[in-house]
Amino acid sequence: MEFIHAKEIRELSNPGVVSRQLLNPENSTSERVTITEVHLEPGASQPRHTHNASEQIWYAVKGTGKLLLADDKEKKFSVGDVARFADKDVHGLLNDGDSEFVYISVTAPPINFGYAYKDKK
Repeated sequence: MEFIHAKEIRELSNPGVVSRQLLNPENSTSERVTITEVHLEPGASQPRHTHNASEQIWYAVKGTGKLLLADDKEKKFSVGDVARFADKDVHGLLNDGDSEFVYISVTAPPINFGYAYKDKK
């Protein structure tokens, strides 16, 4: 069994975005999954991107936003919604609401997301 104490969870951030690395290659021996809790301030976004060899599942737990998809398409993403992105699917997020947006991300196989963030705590 692995146990990760709350004070040991690393936070990565970009302007308006904080990604709490709940379970990742730096704090777990899991070879199957990365789990993150992502917080976006109103107006903040994660630009469109892809993962070549990992799928992601996002579960919205707070707020309302827009998924940023391929071909400049967008889709409303709100509390209780689940989005699954296969390998190489274009995806991103814009918090177009007036309060914080929070989602849980499950990525398999695991990715160390440190490369995508400017600040690491």
